[in-house]
Amino acid sequence: MSRRSVLRVAGAAGAAGIGAAAIGAGAVPALAAAPAKAGAAFVHPGLLHTQADFDRMAAKVKAGTGLWKQGYAKLAGNPRSASTWKPSPLATVIRGADGDNVTTLAFDIAAAYQNALRWKVTGDTAHADTARDILNAWSAKLTTLDGSADRFIAAGIHGYQFANAAEIMRGYSGFDLARFQKMMLAVFYPMSSSFLAKHNGAYDSNYWSSWDLLSVACVLATGILCDDRAKADEAVTYFKSGKGMGSIKNAIPFIHPGGLGQMVEVGRDQGHALLSVGLLGTICEMAWNQGIDLYGYDDSRVLKGVEYAAKWNLGHDVPFTSWTWHKGAPGVWEGWETFTEASTWARGQVRPIWESLYNHYVNRRGLDAPYVSEMAAKVRPEGGGGDYGTGGGLDHLGFGTLTFTRDKAIVSATTPTPSASTSDTASSSHTGAATPTADASGGTQPQGSRGEDLATTGAGGIATAAATGILAIAGGFIALRRRGNRSSS
Repeated sequence: MSRRSVLRVAGAAGAAGIGAAAIGAGAVPALAAAPAKAGAAFVHPGLLHTQADFDRMAAKVKAGTGLWKQGYAKLAGNPRSASTWKPSPLATVIRGADGDNVTTLAFDIAAAYQNALRWKVTGDTAHADTARDILNAWSAKLTTLDGSADRFIAAGIHGYQFANAAEIMRGYSGFDLARFQKMMLAVFYPMSSSFLAKHNGAYDSNYWSSWDLLSVACVLATGILCDDRAKADEAVTYFKSGKGMGSIKNAIPFIHPGGLGQMVEVGRDQGHALLSVGLLGTICEMAWNQGIDLYGYDDSRVLKGVEYAAKWNLGHDVPFTSWTWHKGAPGVWEGWETFTEASTWARGQVRPIWESLYNHYVNRRGLDAPYVSEMAAKVRPEGGGGDYGTGGGLDHLGFGTLTFTRDKAIVSATTPTPSASTSDTASSSHTGAATPTADASGGTQPQGSRGEDLATTGAGGIATAAATGILAIAGGFIALRRRGNRSSS
């Protein structure tokens, strides 16, 4: 499929609404052992993993059991899981601008998480000490996230990952949880919450769903880590009814016959589509462990979306409904663009994102997920940070074969409901996102200018009257690129 055939400019006539005609899915098995009740005290550990999960991993690995043994071997083979890892904390982390140093943070978070896992599985306190020392070093020094609009990406991705590592280490001797919580509340949470509320000064439809989803993941993880119910509710409410692209009915706007849910990012490129798949699994699992069933929300809309993405990336055809979106910033510039078919960019990319979804829907709930099941088998055993390069390979904590594999045991009981302050109102806005900017590695690419400048949110150029040249934004100038010039900045 040619790039030209995928996109066309719709002009200034306005954005067509993204219809969402939900098709009823098959009956969902009644739930038998629900997760913790929402609104009650938070469960700890209770982000991606609970104590029951750690007990299962430890027992299965000790017994040398199948997939758990393979999953642990993958973890132990990652250099960042070594107890000899030394942290390199920074006061200021920059992403997407001069002095970009975000990879230093990403690798240290991966090392903290991986060492924390190895401690939980083996009981070796050398790994616990290393994880603790990494977390303490960063909470003692980090004060600022800076750079282009990509600073919001850094806040979201590394915020939820950092919180997960800290949650595992909660209560360990010498770990300064209070100081770490203070860092999360001062450095990571404000940026993610602000992005969801203001979208960096852009139209709510201007940024892709992955931008919202990584912000939701950070807000939710921070709320749970810090025992802050309002923040957890903020994330759940946005997931259900937010005005941007990460709201679930905007991220998956069309339900096709047969139960496939068209994800908007699949029209962009597959690196970012799979980023969204991974973030959906992360958000849903963290919520589930606190008694909130986002996996099953809106007739299991997430399942329909990830099945669609998996089917396309396995090489099968998928139905596609054209959709048009509104981009830009109020009073600065605006444009409309229409997507007409699924993108082939980075199709079939490997990411460690499928085990959590497979094990929830198939082994925990007893539902059919044939394409997710096939993708999980294809990627298994999942690695983690550093195993898949430094682009999209650092977007996920990974190691799901070890951490999420479970024996089939159908959960049945009343589906958990969110706490009273969360909203069940579906978003009535149908929105879109920005111009595709995938690189060969599939990583999320710089999509903004310095400071509060909006930028074009995409390296592909602006499909408006200002097709070439420069555009003045917020007192600065942003060079525009012609479509097809897939710059990485």
